[in-house]
Amino acid sequence: MTAVIVVGAQWGDEGKGKIVDILTEHADMVVRYAGGPNAGHTLVVGDQKLVVRLVPSGILRPRTACVLAQGMAIDPGSLVAELDELGTRGLLRHDASLVVSDRAHAILPYHVLVDEMREKRPDALGTTKRGVGPCYEDKAARRGIPLGVFRDLALTETLIERALASWSPTLRALGSEPPTTLQVMDRIRPLAPRIVPLLAETSRLVEQAVRDGKRVLFEGAQGTLLDVDHGTYPFVTSSHSTAGGACTGSGVGPSRIDFVMGLVKAYCTRVGGGPFPTELSDATGERLRDRGDEFGSVTGRPRRTGWLDFPALRYAARINGLDGIALTKLDVLTGLDALRVCVAYQTSNGITRDFPIGDLDHAVPVYETLPGWKDDLATARSIGALPDAARAYMKRIEREIDCPIMLVSVGSRRDETIVLADPFAG
Repeated sequence: MTAVIVVGAQWGDEGKGKIVDILTEHADMVVRYAGGPNAGHTLVVGDQKLVVRLVPSGILRPRTACVLAQGMAIDPGSLVAELDELGTRGLLRHDASLVVSDRAHAILPYHVLVDEMREKRPDALGTTKRGVGPCYEDKAARRGIPLGVFRDLALTETLIERALASWSPTLRALGSEPPTTLQVMDRIRPLAPRIVPLLAETSRLVEQAVRDGKRVLFEGAQGTLLDVDHGTYPFVTSSHSTAGGACTGSGVGPSRIDFVMGLVKAYCTRVGGGPFPTELSDATGERLRDRGDEFGSVTGRPRRTGWLDFPALRYAARINGLDGIALTKLDVLTGLDALRVCVAYQTSNGITRDFPIGDLDHAVPVYETLPGWKDDLATARSIGALPDAARAYMKRIEREIDCPIMLVSVGSRRDETIVLADPFAG
């Protein structure tokens, strides 16, 4: 296989950072194709813990080229701060290991301010307040600032002045005075010289890598159920977090894609507002949160926790065309006497095995109870080393979504993983 997409199959936070880090051991290039600093990946390598929000996890691999593609929304200040942190830790190479699309759009101070002010309203969506949504609004309205514009700061100033003319009434209506063009430019001027040398027309680079038979890994952000078209709208992100977004966000045609791997957490989590049918608001939910360290890597917010949802996973498998899955955080379930799984939904039209994406507020999960296990999984390095109940749980997941498990995470460390198959080896 040459081109492999890794996509979250739930509401995000499935552990993409660790899985992408593992897969990039065999990848020549990793491409981040959507989202912005609203997505954080927590990596644990040895005794080091690192959170990356923009730069792909592949930056930890010496031989892997990293690309931030045009589908992204990039905060220049966040990018430079992340580069500095990686440099301080000795993880950033000074060659062409990181390339940024000159067509990716810049998140600017007024985007962040709009996001923050909207989140103070009673009808807040629960965003990370990083300005990602307003940045994509500007992109769709054709008044955005692609990073390539930073090559000409006079033009940048003109475009910012135009954008501020549109945002100023909104900001004042939200109760905030908009920044001036000069204030925004004062923020950009010291950052532009750091970013411009990284810029390129990345879709050509990625396409050429695929044509040359190099192993290219496409890394998204968030998860399927937060996709702006296919998620629980309006409680979604502002970009395409499904596998199809990899093609539009990176500029590579769908015929180039060889394999799609879905990331599935052994239970469910969600941050922010929106429907979450299998949510647990009891001691079991707290236990999952504590054992799974379920706190946002970007905001630190506690994640909502719940039981695994098979109809939702079947929906994600269909939308993304999943070829295989990586199962994460199986170890978090250790110690529970019984596990509940949602197998169907009771709706006004009867029981359905489909995910009622358009009527989740009124759908009631139908549960089945499965046996739990007590054994610690952290030292398991083969399926045979797992307890019978854990193996049965995995088999049930495979059967329900008709998709093979290729990798199992049994802890946060890179080595706490059972690798069953390599998507690049097919």
